[in-house]
Amino acid sequence: MGTATANSPDTISLIGMPGAGKSTTGVLLAKLCGLRFVDTDLDIQVHAGATLQQILERDGHLQLRTLEQEVLLGVDLAGAVIATGGSVPYSDAAMQRLKTAGPVIYLEADLATLERRVAAAPLRGIASDSDQSFADIFAERTPLYRQYADLCVDAAGDSPEAVAATIVHWLSQPT
Repeated sequence: MGTATANSPDTISLIGMPGAGKSTTGVLLAKLCGLRFVDTDLDIQVHAGATLQQILERDGHLQLRTLEQEVLLGVDLAGAVIATGGSVPYSDAAMQRLKTAGPVIYLEADLATLERRVAAAPLRGIASDSDQSFADIFAERTPLYRQYADLCVDAAGDSPEAVAATIVHWLSQPT
């Protein structure tokens, strides 16, 4: 599958908290790079025959993370922009597979922005212990996202189009 620019990788993975814009930015990035788009949250739902929220309510957050890992270890990554679920950095195996396939880009946003975005779309199925607040999850996951990221992009202040353009610009730079 061809890509829009000679320097574009064959696989680009987006990681970040729920509400960071991985799915929205991922579709735009895929179009800009001439790649297909894969949303692993949707793949998990198809695989399980249930929404993320239903999986959480029925089986718990650890089962959702297990399903996420299974999907990420099995999905065809070639020629794609991959929008991952927010809990992907808990799986070192999944993260190593993504990093081997191509750059991993952390869409970073501040807690207030994420809380506002998630409040606009309740029942998102966030894979965490029910005792944890969104702020707790943010604090726990942020160092993991940074640890695995090849690039951190501010996804709070810019539009998804501008975030995608920033990523394309970074990808076009000589290594």
